[in-house]
Amino acid sequence: MALRIGVVGTGVMGAAHADTLTREVGGAEVSVVTDIDLDRARATADRCGARVAEDAQALIHSDDVDAVLVVSHDSTHADLVIESIAAGKPVLCEKPLALTVEDCRRVVDAEKHAGRRLVSVGFSRRFDEATVRLRESVRSGAVGVPLLIHAAHRNVSTYPVGGSASSVHSSAIHEIDQIPWLLDSPIVEVSWHAPRSTALLPDRQDPQLILLRTADGVLSTVEVFVNATYGYEIRCEVVGERGTVSLAQPALVTTSHELARVQEIDADFRARFADAYRRELAAWVTSIRSGTYHPDLADAVDGLRASIAAHRIVEAIDLPGTTLDVAPGAADA
Repeated sequence: MALRIGVVGTGVMGAAHADTLTREVGGAEVSVVTDIDLDRARATADRCGARVAEDAQALIHSDDVDAVLVVSHDSTHADLVIESIAAGKPVLCEKPLALTVEDCRRVVDAEKHAGRRLVSVGFSRRFDEATVRLRESVRSGAVGVPLLIHAAHRNVSTYPVGGSASSVHSSAIHEIDQIPWLLDSPIVEVSWHAPRSTALLPDRQDPQLILLRTADGVLSTVEVFVNATYGYEIRCEVVGERGTVSLAQPALVTTSHELARVQEIDADFRARFADAYRRELAAWVTSIRSGTYHPDLADAVDGLRASIAAHRIVEAIDLPGTTLDVAPGAADA
């Protein structure tokens, strides 16, 4: 019998996940969907052969929902995940797990009280084939002991609302999880820096430069530029004692014409990480069905760790250039 999944939130990401589950992930079906915009929910339901619930609470407690996928607004994540835990249903929550450290702790505590693993967090980079191979190369010692990491996260544009902190919580959060995962070493220090800001986002500092130091001594630079305009691009280079390893830049087409060579660039995250989302969702479904979670599926504590580091970075926005400590064991307290 297929695992029946309820999807909360059918915006761009939620609709894409619902379509992927329906078309590309075996052993699962989307049974119920909901959204604050019920017309949008109906459009997704029609494509997936699902029904529409009047709200998230009705979906979570539906008899025809075995597991819950939370892809709603970030501010709703914690309460919906906790309600799913209380209902005894496995839940995959898109990043971030919550917007505050306190809410992340509430999720971790609720899961501990339940006495079993129920929560996964959507840090999809862990399932991106290029990023996985980068990690394997670093772990193999191919470039020697890692010394530096240079990462960049650039979007064409972003929502006009939201301040500088939202660039950290919504975009840089990927690198905040990815870098400790690559190195198997927790973040212990952060600092925040900024050049002159683009005039295109007057209410937010953009771009930003974040420095992360992990417990192994590696220093990482993370550029976040959410209104870069030219395209969607993710970069990561690891500099080691004996060489470097980096993500290649994918290009679907290269055109050579009139003494010029032009490469296409993705417009957003969907094409670049479509396979990573598929692999992540498949791992989640398989884990629930088998009762054994995939080792690369981020859990609630991973979500808490990322939140703790993100909030220290946000604190550093008011103290540009100042290095702030991040207690590596804070998520275990």
